[in-house]
Formats: sequence, C-alpha cells, structure tokens
Amino acid sequence: MKLFEGLSRYQPQALGVLRIMTALQFVEHGSQKLFNFPVGDHAGTLSGLPVAAGILEFAGGILLALGLLTRPVAFLLCGEMAIAYFMAHMPRDFFPVNNGGDSAISFCFIFLYLVFAGAGAFALDNRKA
Repeated sequence: MKLFEGLSRYQPQALGVLRIMTALQFVEHGSQKLFNFPVGDHAGTLSGLPVAAGILEFAGGILLALGLLTRPVAFLLCGEMAIAYFMAHMPRDFFPVNNGGDSAISFCFIFLYLVFAGAGAFALDNRKA
C-alpha cells in the first residue's frame, strides 16, 4: 500500500527502538534473578543455571541496549532463550500459552533477527573508528 511505503526510510530507527526496548526488558529479567529487583518470588534461591542465565540476561541486555557487540551478544542470548524454552518451559506443556514460554520464544526470535539485521540506529556499533 502506498500509505506505508514511505515508512521504509525509518527502518534503522525502528530496528534500534526494537533492540533497545527488548534489551531493557531482558535486563529486568536478569536483575530480578540476580538482585530480586523488581521484587519477585525467587529471592535467594538461585544457583547454577539460573545464576548463569541472570548474568547473561543482565550483562547481555545492557550490551544490547547500548548496541555494543550486537550480533555476537544477540547470538548468545538467542541460544540462551532456546535452551530456557526447551529445558524450563516445554516440559510443562506443549503449548507456549500454557507453559509460560511465550516471552522466551519471542526473545529468542527477536535476538535471532538481530544477529542477521544488526543493531539498527542509536548503537555504539555504528560509531566510526
């Protein structure tokens, strides 16, 4: 449709906003696991894989929000979310709406897209050396 054809010129900015907003949500997941902020149900119960996930989510989310090392970080986080889905959510139920894995799947595929698309606008990756 001609109405939407002109929006293509804003693709880098839209990609940058998608990256930043997704990363900020991911930081929140990590900070809840690591620091119980915002307050959640799992305070003080972390060990092993959940701690590793919290570190990846917090640090990786900050790097993605800044647009620094976007492609390799997104690749790592995509894998983390695939593992999280199949280890933590899928055993509960086949359907994501029933197993609570909706966000893990969404994060996984957004990160996979960032691996291929790059950071978009507003990224430190775009600065000239």
